[in-house]
Amino acid sequence: MTDLLRGDLSGWSGRSDRHWHNRGGAGYSRELGEQARATAIDAGRSRWRGARQPETTVTSAPPLSVPILMYHEIAQPPETTSRLAVSPDDFAAQLAYLYGGGFKTVTAAELLAAVVGAGQLPDRAVVLTFDDGYEDFHSRAMPLLERYGFTATVFVTTGWVQDAGPLLVGRRPGRMLSWSQIAEAADAGIEVGAHSRQHLQLDQLPEKLLREELYTSKAQLEDKLGSPVTGLAYPFGYSNARVRQVARDAGHCYGCAVSNMIMSPTADLLALPRLTVRRSMGMPAFQQVVRGRVPMMLLKDRALTKGWAMVRRARSTLDMVSHST
Repeated sequence: MTDLLRGDLSGWSGRSDRHWHNRGGAGYSRELGEQARATAIDAGRSRWRGARQPETTVTSAPPLSVPILMYHEIAQPPETTSRLAVSPDDFAAQLAYLYGGGFKTVTAAELLAAVVGAGQLPDRAVVLTFDDGYEDFHSRAMPLLERYGFTATVFVTTGWVQDAGPLLVGRRPGRMLSWSQIAEAADAGIEVGAHSRQHLQLDQLPEKLLREELYTSKAQLEDKLGSPVTGLAYPFGYSNARVRQVARDAGHCYGCAVSNMIMSPTADLLALPRLTVRRSMGMPAFQQVVRGRVPMMLLKDRALTKGWAMVRRARSTLDMVSHST
């Protein structure tokens, strides 16, 4: 892992009293020099996004647990039939709860920096992530994030971008972000990460197509934003050792899965666990999640995910054997 995380911190910069951002991040390493570590820590000091307090308690070492929340659409029926969608009213209530409870938001890249010793985290840190790149992230989520001084990480499926033009692949699941909206999000302090090109099940792909999915999506985002993109979320949360190795080879410093677990300091940086926020999650369950307790509904999801992972591993092994004979 440390070989992957070599790099500099030239992407870190301050924006305002509320925002410091890195548009996609930069490489991090456990072997970073003291000057680079000091640069990251100085860039982030007292700039966490969230409820303001007279003094912010800083956690110099990684905290015992950090919840990484996974959102998709901010919409409600009849706009969407997805069970993963969260209504605008529920999302607003969740952010209000975080703000009132003194929580601070950090991007996934900022969390990574703290884990490898190149940055610090505030107490009550929480990471908000959004998958796929729905347009409602720009029209609904961003204004609410701005209201509370929060930040987030949005993972974009590049082949689904609304004005992808000749880069369009497959069928979009809804109205998606445009390239200009993605750039606006990055300029506002939102981290932009990759979510593959076609949103395929990466652990079932042949090697050539797998590399195309991960390398191409990263390159397209970097070309459009003009800055490094060093994090990704796996479509459907599916990955295996082969997928994670290709992600490393492509230059990603971290990868987000699902798992429905609270992140711990021992987590694999290329398989960071996230917690699913969806329509059926009421406020009591949401409060449990952000305070480090996994509610029963997500424990059930976790059990199903483990069982399905065994099936997928067996299927992938059989496919590899059949292609080699």
